[in-house]
Amino acid sequence: MESLLFLVHRIPYPPNKGDKIRSYHLLRHLARTYRVHLGGFVDDPDDWRNVPALKSLCHDLFLVGIQPKARRVMSLSGFLRGEALSLPYYRSRRLQAWVNEKLVRGDVQSVLVFSSTMAQYVLGDRGKPLHRVIDFVDVDSQKWHEYGQRMSWPMSWLYGRESHAMRRFERDIAAQFDACVFVTKEEADLFRAIAPDLSGRLTAINNGVDKDYFSPSRTYENPYPAGGKVLVFTGAMDYWANADAVAWFAREVLPLVRVRVTGARFFVVGARPVQRVRGLAALPGVQVVGAVEDIRPYLAHAQAAVAPLRVARGIQNKVLEAMAMARPVVATRAAMEGLRQPGGLERFVAEEPEVFAARCAELLMADAHELNSLGMRCRELVSRHYQWEAHLKRFDDLLGAKDLESTVSSGVVRV
Repeated sequence: MESLLFLVHRIPYPPNKGDKIRSYHLLRHLARTYRVHLGGFVDDPDDWRNVPALKSLCHDLFLVGIQPKARRVMSLSGFLRGEALSLPYYRSRRLQAWVNEKLVRGDVQSVLVFSSTMAQYVLGDRGKPLHRVIDFVDVDSQKWHEYGQRMSWPMSWLYGRESHAMRRFERDIAAQFDACVFVTKEEADLFRAIAPDLSGRLTAINNGVDKDYFSPSRTYENPYPAGGKVLVFTGAMDYWANADAVAWFAREVLPLVRVRVTGARFFVVGARPVQRVRGLAALPGVQVVGAVEDIRPYLAHAQAAVAPLRVARGIQNKVLEAMAMARPVVATRAAMEGLRQPGGLERFVAEEPEVFAARCAELLMADAHELNSLGMRCRELVSRHYQWEAHLKRFDDLLGAKDLESTVSSGVVRV
């Protein structure tokens, strides 16, 4: 069984937010083929209790705890070096020493990097052949560019600088790595336009969804208080794009929905809601739930999910999960990027508040038979096209896996 170095910017468990969902399923897949040496960061103190869950998937595990506030200060050193501020944020001498030890001793033959910021640990000539693959997931430089377009000065300038600096770094990475993966064809094509000379190294591997876990056939207790029909948004609520999405929906769209559907309610479900999100609870029909142990009951008992993201990169897990739960979704084009759409459901992709509200109202007023029919078409789509195992097998080819026997190794955690 070959050894693989897997570097992640955030501990890949529990799979409760976008990047951790993808990295967790990728780790679980890799553990069947490789002795995985996992290195990365823990940015939430609560996640230390999840370390034991990773032991059975890793031969060796090295995690560094970081405090986001302190790291934001450390990232300012990027101004002095002329580099993207994201790089010093995720820079650690301890992690670099651990990586160097692995590479010098020859413990690993291949490296898989998850997210652009972690590539800094394996750049340059290492004195011997090293097979390197990076899962960019999204084009981060484009995300910073879009953030900057929605901000006023000085944040617009800061995000613009981050976009330019990260784009240079992304090109440098792609030039040194053997293969570069993106979550959608659209993201890969975007990077291909940035680096056309590196086109041959780029590919897209979609996200998936666990359709057995997100199953509408189970019985879920209704978590909503009695009242009007429910629209729900699920996602980490300290993430700027999610906070922007629910604020836009609650202020611009929901009032129009409530004109059409008396008593319509909007529930925001997700951990760590920032003040901008918590303040929405003062609006008529809005309830901010915060963190929950299980989002499935909130999806199962909502009439529909909404994904009103105005800035989004790649495939949205929140959309896949809602569809797997047989819930129709009203979404912006950005939120649906890269996703197939069941025939006849294209009308639920909307941009303008009036159109978005009309589509939400249409679902809220639909009878049970029509709503279930729409929902099952959504579930059929994700069942057919978005299964993790079918997608992740492509990493085996990129990494040149030879030993395909299914085993799991236990190891040592060093922190």
